[in-house]
Formats: sequence, C-alpha cells, structure tokens
Amino acid sequence: IQELTSRIEQARIDADKAQREGNLEKVAQLRYGVIGEATRAVEEENKRLGEIQKEMALLKEEVEPEDIAQVAAMWTGIPVSRLLEGEREKLLRMEERLRERIVGQDEAVSAVSDAVRRARAGLQDPRRPLGSFLFLGPTGVGKTELCRRLSEFLFDDEDAMERLDMSEFMERHSVARLIGAPPGYVGYEEGGRLTEAIRRRPYSVILLDEIEKAHPEVFNILLQVLDDGRLTDGHGRTVDFKNTVVVMTSNIASPLMQEMAGKATDEDMAQAVRLALRKEFRPEFLNRIDEVIIFHGLKKEHLKRIVEIQLEDVKRRLAEQKIRLEITEKAKERLAEEGYDPAFGARPLKRTIQNRLLNPLSLDVLSGKFSEGDVVTVDVKDGEYTFQQVQEEIEATEAKKKGKK
Repeated sequence: IQELTSRIEQARIDADKAQREGNLEKVAQLRYGVIGEATRAVEEENKRLGEIQKEMALLKEEVEPEDIAQVAAMWTGIPVSRLLEGEREKLLRMEERLRERIVGQDEAVSAVSDAVRRARAGLQDPRRPLGSFLFLGPTGVGKTELCRRLSEFLFDDEDAMERLDMSEFMERHSVARLIGAPPGYVGYEEGGRLTEAIRRRPYSVILLDEIEKAHPEVFNILLQVLDDGRLTDGHGRTVDFKNTVVVMTSNIASPLMQEMAGKATDEDMAQAVRLALRKEFRPEFLNRIDEVIIFHGLKKEHLKRIVEIQLEDVKRRLAEQKIRLEITEKAKERLAEEGYDPAFGARPLKRTIQNRLLNPLSLDVLSGKFSEGDVVTVDVKDGEYTFQQVQEEIEATEAKKKGKK
C-alpha cells in the first residue's frame, strides 16, 4: 500500500510538470492511466488488509485509542489505560471492586470510596490531595492491602504506591531524607525519597506506615502536603501532590481496640479511639485528615473468604507451569481453622498456607510427581492434607475406548 501510494504521488508530480511543459499526451497518460490503475490497486490492497486484520489481530495499519493510551502511560507515568473505561461507571462500582480483595472491612472500603468520589466529582478542595486517611486497627486486618487495591483501582498499577516506614524518620535530621538535603550538605544531588518519587510518578498512593513514630518535624512537612498539596524539595523545585492519595497507618489505639472488642459498641470504641488520638497527635494534624478509619479485627467467617483469595494467587502461579490446582471445601475450612488467630489477623493464614500447602507442593513439583498437564486435588483425610493427581484426559480416553467396545 505504501509503495502504491508513493507511486501515485510521484505520478501526480510528473503530471503537473508535464502540464507546465505543454505535454498534454503525457498528462493524460499519467492521470487517467497510471494514477487510475494505482488508485484501484490501493483500494484492492486495503480490502485484503482488512480481511487479514480480522484473522490476525496483531497486524494493524491504524492507530487506535488503546495504542495512544499505552504510549502516553509509558512516556508520562500517568495511567490512562483505564480512562478508556467510563470514569463514572468505574467510580460508582468502586466498593464492589475493592471488596473483591478486602474482606470484613466494609466501613473502611465505603469511607475511602466516598472520599475518592468527592474528589473526582470536583466537590473537594482542588489544591489538596485526592484523599488523606489515617488507618487504625490491629495488625493483619487489611490496612496495607487496601492501599494496594486502591493504587490498582485508581492508577491501574498495584506498584503505583510509595511506601515509607516512619520508624526510619525518628530523628530531626531525617526530614532531609524526605525532601532532600539543602545545598552544600551531603546527599544534595540525590533528592528526597518522597519528593523525588512523586516528581517522577505524580499519580500515586503514598503509604506512611506507623506514623506515630515519626519526628515532630516530619509532621510539619506533612501539614504542608495535606493543606497545600505541594512541597518544595532541596533543589527548589515544587512537587505537586494534588493527584496523590495519602494514607497513614497507626497502631496507637490497637491495644485499646482489642481490649474493647466484643465488649463495647462500635460508637463507644470510635469515641475511645478519638480520645487516644487527641493525646498522641496535634489538633492541626488531625484536622487536615479527610477520614480517620477504624479497621476491625477479623472473624472466623472472614478467614474462609481470605483463604479463597490467597489460593487464587497460588492457582495462578501453578497455571503458569500448566498445572491445575483444585482444593476441596474441607481443605479450605481446615486451612481457615489452622490460620485463625484474632490477635494477628490474616498473617498467620499466609504462613499456614505456606507450610501446609506450598512446601509439600514444591517438593512434589521438583521431584517430578506433578508435571505439566496434571490436575492436583488437595483434600484432608485423617487430619492430614493429601495431594492427588487427577489425569482427566487419560480417564476420558479410557472411557471412550470402553464405550466403543
């Protein structure tokens, strides 16, 4: 097609030249002969290309919106691929999408979703970040997981999350590590961890873990981010935080929440947590946070759903090796029972799956017991986990042979 198009262009140039020279015979030959034939040939080739594109989706002559979205995301670090999905529909279904991976924290999911929708609807101060949250609750209940899912939902990338452990910023001088050292000091060329990360990737979720451990000077920096949505780094560059979501976690009221769990109402617990926060944090800091969200301890019924979520990841990894994993309800219930610990949340469950399931499976895969094409069924018999190989294709073939006989 490109060759024919070039030939048509050249023929038009030659025809114009011949017309200026008065060679009308050559003009007619080029315009009604060469150009006409080449134009018809281009139309035929375009039809052929359309048929080929239907059969082979990889071959494209035209740039589509998806291609532009991918290139823009690659160049700018701004995730635009999900913008092809209707933004309104996406935001309206936000809770549904987040609850696919977050179990037992419906209040937290709803509070985060409402805050994000306010920002996207233009009802929140445009100078501030999209949302700022303080997550409170015991360990292993889904605080960090909600940040990951929020990052994936908003910015189409689970890795669009900058995580900072505030135990690394307990000294006064550690503020320089956040925004960069001033001129003349060691580390000036490197830039700050926070400002440099957001300057390179302006659409991110910022997770500040165990915020109560940070030095008071760090809180002064955060006040500017939460209020003005910007920071000036050590090089004098202004970094924009308007397209970020700032999440801070704290264990400050965890012992109190565990003590009151099952004894007090949710309203009484929330009131007690607010009093504990006022003792620990300054009022100007708490006033700038959009939502203080309390995560509740996980119950036994939640663990069954978390088992299924974590096993989906295991199934996906085995599927890459062409091995299918099937797990009986009895085995799932046993894993949930062994992995349940109210004080530690879902983290013991991960260790239980690792010890009871992944360790024996890895030995069987390496020894050659299970290989490509196998279906492995996990069950519980006499209190022990069993791993059985099910060769469905062989059984189906044998059944067909018996049927023919």
